[in-house]
Amino acid sequence: MEKKQVAVVGAGISGLLACKYCLSKGFNPIVFELESDIGGVWNKTIKTTRLQTPKLVFQFSDFPWPLSVTDDFPTQQELLDYIRSYATNFDLIPHIKFNSRVKGIRYDGPSSETWSLWNGTGEPFPPEGKWIVTVDDTQTATTQVYTVDFVILCLGRFKDVPNIPDFPAGKGPEAFQGPAIHSMDYAAMDNDTAEEFVKEKRVVVVGFGKTGLDIARECSSINGPEHPCTIVYRRDHWKLPEWSAWGIPLPLLYLNRFSQLMVHKPGEGFLLSLVATLLSPLGWGISKLVESYLKKKTPLAKFDMVPQQSFSKEARSCVICHMPNPEEFFDAVEKGSIKLKKTPSFSFYEKGISIEEDNTRIEEDIIIFATGFKGVEKLKDIFESSTYRDLITGSPRIPLYRECIHPRIPQLAIIGFSESFSNIHTSEMRSKWVVALLEGAFKLPSVDEMQKDIGRWDEYMKQTAGEYHNRSSIGALEIWYNDQLCKDMGMNPMRKNGLLANLFEPFGPMDYA
Repeated sequence: MEKKQVAVVGAGISGLLACKYCLSKGFNPIVFELESDIGGVWNKTIKTTRLQTPKLVFQFSDFPWPLSVTDDFPTQQELLDYIRSYATNFDLIPHIKFNSRVKGIRYDGPSSETWSLWNGTGEPFPPEGKWIVTVDDTQTATTQVYTVDFVILCLGRFKDVPNIPDFPAGKGPEAFQGPAIHSMDYAAMDNDTAEEFVKEKRVVVVGFGKTGLDIARECSSINGPEHPCTIVYRRDHWKLPEWSAWGIPLPLLYLNRFSQLMVHKPGEGFLLSLVATLLSPLGWGISKLVESYLKKKTPLAKFDMVPQQSFSKEARSCVICHMPNPEEFFDAVEKGSIKLKKTPSFSFYEKGISIEEDNTRIEEDIIIFATGFKGVEKLKDIFESSTYRDLITGSPRIPLYRECIHPRIPQLAIIGFSESFSNIHTSEMRSKWVVALLEGAFKLPSVDEMQKDIGRWDEYMKQTAGEYHNRSSIGALEIWYNDQLCKDMGMNPMRKNGLLANLFEPFGPMDYA
């Protein structure tokens, strides 16, 4: 029997996992990667970038970190070496076409508008229907068209399409006379070029997430208070100096089954709902416990950096970031080599940034936007069909069943778009699940049932994540989510030995090997 061909778009972590699991079940994957190397978002980062999550949580289930990597938060180079070793170990490189830009994908098959079952039949490979994938070779300037049985999109939401905020006409970055770039452009520079670019320059970094924090610290270490770096941002988020609070590891508080009994979950029954209601005060107390430690450990109040949202809410929307060596950061703030400016709105003028709230102006030489990426636009634009584009963007969150399958987009899965505390682990679970679906290990429910389940997850995010409910995230609910995947695949979701271990011990990638 001829092997079914699966097109995988992207050779980042998710794409490599999808390729590996497709091969393990006898499918014929072909991976299209725009760059000349694997690694995705990790292929180009700024000099000081490290993993935000401890490596024991962020690893492949069947390929542990080498003993030579001793730091809990490996460097970018260590992570790239780890990813490359994984790809080499499982012989994935021969299946990857590098320097290949997927120009568009088009479904050649019947319309899905009236289907009651996914693909019309509920089968992963219906008798009618193929995807036409148009690929540009960026080295030879040639175009090739592929016909495949299934598509897995592993595009990555944190690269390629920069998000630049909108400004009134004449008040955007075009009004500024100096260079205004996105963090993506800064990360693409080699280390020496990046240092020379900001050396002896007053830099404004717009945005205070992980990337903005790293760039500001880098500029501060190069220039000192003589040429300060100013961080302009709208709101504060919790920043973790370490993965513990008052000596208690955070996985014991948020990554075990008991912790997830404290919150209402999408699709829970009456008993679990009652337990969540009874335990919700304990969940509130744990959040306050962590917040009290962070306020004690770092001078958040002194610098007006205490977030308005609770730690638990920010955990569920994955907007928390790691701040190693916080004393160095706040020392730089004290000495004036980093300046903080929180404001709901600002605009540009020829010499820098104008703060409308207090009518002040900040003269600068360089503007760097650390304002994230337009992941939804990137995902939408790969479809040639306007119908499928509308299906992707028609809801506040990308409407995916099990965060992988759109009920009305046939023979296609998306892996790596929705976030978690450990994206590598979540992408591996999703790759296992999608490939199990392809080999017929289980069938999806009806389109109507899938849409209802998506609605339940949307409602969960609205109730628990506050203003960030539109983000595609399963933060702090990984175990409940993995339980659903395991049950679908016929795996026992109770991955540990004994009731107490399953209830109170943290779960990680190795539990699902």
